[in-house]
Amino acid sequence: MIYQYRRGSVKAHSFAEDCGARGSRNEHECVKFQVSHFLEKSNCAIVIFMSEILHFESDYMEGAHPAILERLQQINLEKNTGYGLDKYCKLAEEKIKAACNAPDAIVKFLVGGTQTNTTIISAVLRSWQGVISVKTGHIALHEAGAIEATGHKVITLDEHDGKMSSDDLHDYLQTFFDDENASHMVEPGLVYISHPTEYGTLYSKTELENLHDVCKKFNIPLMLDGARLGYGLAAKNTDVTLPVIAQNCDVFYIGGTKVGALFGEAVVVSNPNLVPHFFTVIKQHGALLAKGWLLGLQFDTLFTDDLYFKIAQNAVENALFLKNELVKKGYKLYIDSFTNQQFFIVENERLKELEKKIGYSFWEKYDENHTIIRLATSWATTKESVCKLIELM
Repeated sequence: MIYQYRRGSVKAHSFAEDCGARGSRNEHECVKFQVSHFLEKSNCAIVIFMSEILHFESDYMEGAHPAILERLQQINLEKNTGYGLDKYCKLAEEKIKAACNAPDAIVKFLVGGTQTNTTIISAVLRSWQGVISVKTGHIALHEAGAIEATGHKVITLDEHDGKMSSDDLHDYLQTFFDDENASHMVEPGLVYISHPTEYGTLYSKTELENLHDVCKKFNIPLMLDGARLGYGLAAKNTDVTLPVIAQNCDVFYIGGTKVGALFGEAVVVSNPNLVPHFFTVIKQHGALLAKGWLLGLQFDTLFTDDLYFKIAQNAVENALFLKNELVKKGYKLYIDSFTNQQFFIVENERLKELEKKIGYSFWEKYDENHTIIRLATSWATTKESVCKLIELM
């Protein structure tokens, strides 16, 4: 619904017919058309879109934690050195290295996940090399060929609940390096995993150690995508911690964009010799933010008094509550996730009704009559909104 304000009066105008004519799934999807069309047809001073959809599509739909906004306001007119060389970035670097028990690590701050993956992977690989990922890995599936655009192939292995098996990795690498034609092929130069995975599943400490051992045997670095790392660390019964990740991964990053920050990812290079001149490489990829203190301040705030872990725990607790309640209502899980992403198999006919009331992420077709959807909580999700979602479903 769009509300038009003119001369003190309020008049509602519906564009349902216009949206339907364009095949839109719900009002939210055609908001851009609605606003532009309405502005063309009226002389209104203010137009506000009022969505009645309850949104659980992803974990980056809110702004930032209030503590971050408060600190940004406090230093807004303060002058700081650029390019991440300021005092706030240094404070954040030291706190992150301490949390990882990695005093010799290199910590750099970038803006977003795809940018970070592309920068790290292209920095590590030589021109003849590619990166190994599972078929459902983010770089293989949902980054629009960003890695391939840098000239590097994404080599895919089968996934097991979204995870990479150390046995599969060993078999692939052994077969490759035993092949007499290996010099005519794309050489694997990096192994990429994510924690949590695209399906919200988690590696155990043993699984990480096994992958690390295989990579060490073949002298290939291991990278961990941590865009949602906070939610993995906050999961119940996990034995994977930041120090465990730092001990077993040559490079990883701590996601802020999806865990309380306005934007930002903290790259931790556990092996300082992995990427020489990393600062310059970041600059070459257009990833060096001039106002770098905006990133440093956010991570300094998130790593003060365990804020990062506390707000991630809120998302996980709400997600598990949602999962348990929907299972009680008869919804079928696609996979048993213990993080903030929950996946359900829903009848297509039922989805037609649900999409009028809730926002979800389409994940994949299950069969001709069912679809897998994702419902995601975030650091800012309230118990009230989860209860409302359960009621609507």
